[in-house]
Parts: sequence; C-alpha cells; structure tokens
Amino acid sequence: METGQREKLAVAQERTVLVACLIPDMEVNPHDPLDELRSLARTAGALPVAEMLQKRQKPSVKSFIGKGKVVELAELVKLHDAQCVIFENDLSPSQIRNIEKVCEVKILDRSELILDIFAARAQTVEARLQVEVAQLEYTYPRLRAMWTHLERIAGGAPAGIGTRGPGEQQLEIDRRIVQRKKSLLRKEIENLQERKTREVEARNRGHFTVGIVGYTNAGKSTLFNTLTDAGVLAEDKLFATLGTRTREWNLGGGDRVMLSDTVGFVRNLPHLLVASFKATLEEAVHSQLLLIVLDVADPHCQRQLRTVNQVLDEIGATDQPRLLLLNKTDKVDHNADLLILQKEQPDALPLSAVTGSGLDALTERVRDHLHGGLKTLTLDLAQSDGKALTYLENRAEVLERDYEGDRVKMTVHIGARQLDELRAMGGSLVEPQAEPTSGWTT
Repeated sequence: METGQREKLAVAQERTVLVACLIPDMEVNPHDPLDELRSLARTAGALPVAEMLQKRQKPSVKSFIGKGKVVELAELVKLHDAQCVIFENDLSPSQIRNIEKVCEVKILDRSELILDIFAARAQTVEARLQVEVAQLEYTYPRLRAMWTHLERIAGGAPAGIGTRGPGEQQLEIDRRIVQRKKSLLRKEIENLQERKTREVEARNRGHFTVGIVGYTNAGKSTLFNTLTDAGVLAEDKLFATLGTRTREWNLGGGDRVMLSDTVGFVRNLPHLLVASFKATLEEAVHSQLLLIVLDVADPHCQRQLRTVNQVLDEIGATDQPRLLLLNKTDKVDHNADLLILQKEQPDALPLSAVTGSGLDALTERVRDHLHGGLKTLTLDLAQSDGKALTYLENRAEVLERDYEGDRVKMTVHIGARQLDELRAMGGSLVEPQAEPTSGWTT
C-alpha cells in the first residue's frame, strides 16, 4: 500500500467493500448482518460495491478474518476497483496493518467509520472538540500501524551536547504530541462540561425539563420541530443531530416545559464517543422526563429499543421516568406489528411526528408528569404576596377566590410539583377538598 493511505481518513464517494466476521454472541441482524454498516457507510459518503461475510468461533489474531478470506477480500477489492474496505468489527492496529498489506487499500473498522461521520457532521465548537478527542483516543494506540516514519531522529556522538544517547523514534515523538494535544482538548472540554452542568441545573430549577432520546434516524428532530417549531435540521440520515438543542414547548393552559433534542444512539456506539460526548448527553442525564422515540416502521425496532435503554443506563440516566413513543405509525405496513408492540409495551404511545397523530395524547401525558398528581386544594395567601398569586393564576386552575381583609383563600386544581414550589414561596395549605384526580405517579 502506498505511503500516506492511512492519512486519507475521509470516506467521500469511495468504492467500498463491506466485511463482517460473525462470531458467537455478536449482536447483528441475523437476516442481514450488514444492514446497519451499509447505512453508516452511505451516510459517510461511501459507495458499497461488494460485501463479504465469514462465520468463525473466534477471530484470527493476525487478521480477524481467516487467512484465505483475506486473499479473497484482496481479489474482491481488485475486481470491483474498490478504494476502501470497512469492517463491521473493531480491529486492532496490527490486524488493520496486516490486512492493508495484502489488500493494498485503506481498511477502516466500525468505530473509525462512526468517528469519521461524527467529524463530518459536528457543527458546534463543543461537538468538534469532543470528536477530536475521540479520534485522538482511537488513533493513539494505532500510531505504529498508521505511520512509516519510525526512524530514530536524535542521538549519536556528533549531534552535540544534550543530544547524545540512544535517541528516540518519530513514533515516540508522535505519541507525545498526541498526549499533549489530548490534555489540552480535555481541559477545554472540562470547562465546557462544567458550564453545561451549571446551565442544566439552573434550567431544571426554573423549568420542568424533557429530553428526547432514541436510536439514530428514529425521527427525534422531526418530533422536536413539530412540538416547538424550532426548525432544526431533520434528515433521513444517521447522526443528523450531533449537538443538543433546547426549546420551550407550550403544552397549553399555561403549562410550559423545556424540550431538548439529543444525539442519536446506535448499536455498539464506540465508548470513546460516549465518553467524549458526556457534555452533550448531559441534557438526557438530568432531564426530569425522557421521551424515547422508536421507529416502529423499522423491522429491528425491538433491538434498537434495547440499545437505547442500554446506553441510557451507561450514561447514568436512570433516575427519571421514561415514556416510550412509537413513532412513524404512518409508515407501518402491517398493523399487526404495531399491535404486538403495544401489547409488549402497554404504556407506550403510538404517534406520527409527520402527520401529528397521537401528539395530543403525548401532550396530556407530559402534562401529567409536569404536575406530578393533581389535587383540588384551598390555599390561604396574603394579598401582598404577588409572586405566589401570579404563580397560581398562571400555573394552576383557579376554581374559587374568597377575599378576607388582607388575605385571600383560593381553591385551585394544582399538581404536586407546583404545590411544592408554592410552599417554598410561603403559602399555607388549609385542607384538601378532594382526593387526587389522577392515580398515576412519576
């Protein structure tokens, strides 16, 4: 392979061969093991021209796939005039180097492909920093496989004072440069994360926060646009959204929440990205309610739901309630599939972010979580307490007002969360007029 192949990491309209080595317990679609890799490759701009599968009990130490398969892969590359090979599996640096020697084209694994997509789609300063750190984390252990200028460049008797000794390799210098760069980027990201955490905590104190999460390309941004008129990018591509956007969602009746659209998840999302995108995922971790958007038109939606729940557990988003939304019902070919999902997930809400079907029911469910259990109560407040009175007028349903001197007794229909906030303002509870009108809890 020509020197410099490894430096060309962009996958832009390159003719590509897709490869998967199927080993026991590997989580793939049994009917089409390369379905997701094919979508990822196209999202990156590659043109898949051929595919190869191999089943093994364990991967080859030298090349992951068998020696004969490597030769067959090289022939496939030449036959289809491919410039790149992408593996569904994650490869070690030595495995990449060994396969490249035989195939004489660039070899990428799944993690590197996802990193490339993230790098191409990162728009904000924060996202770019996070992608760069993830790429450096991926690159560091692979420097020996990626570069050929490993000769010793310092040392020796005639080099002068301070330069004598065994010298050091270019590889060692490169590694030191990468480590220094990572340290600088991490400091920048830590500052961003601290600021992001403060922003999220402040927002949670003043508002009820709702996070939209789900598998990539499940329709999260489309739903976000429909609910908030935000006008954010919504494409039929994987990872169309990399940053987090937050807008106010007006539920009606004076109720408002802050809604956040987050980066999509994917099966076997590289841990490098999960770690680097901690600040971006902060919105999901600290949201008071999570809306999990599931593309029910996708035949693999059950597997995608398991992935989403697994990633949420990994990032620590475990304390808040999760509401499952069965999106894209307008694209479901067989209603029986949807009925099966609803039977398995009885609390899930079927809807379509495109047609608007089911959005009213979603609004009511979110309003229920916002109020935290509705009660009819009589509150005794000073007429001079304008802050509490205004709060009640805007955030509760006032049924009756009774003015006595400088006091006012207000009979209201109010939620548990609003009542807690009101108590903090100094209002005193007289007595409940009825049992809670809603039996659910958050």
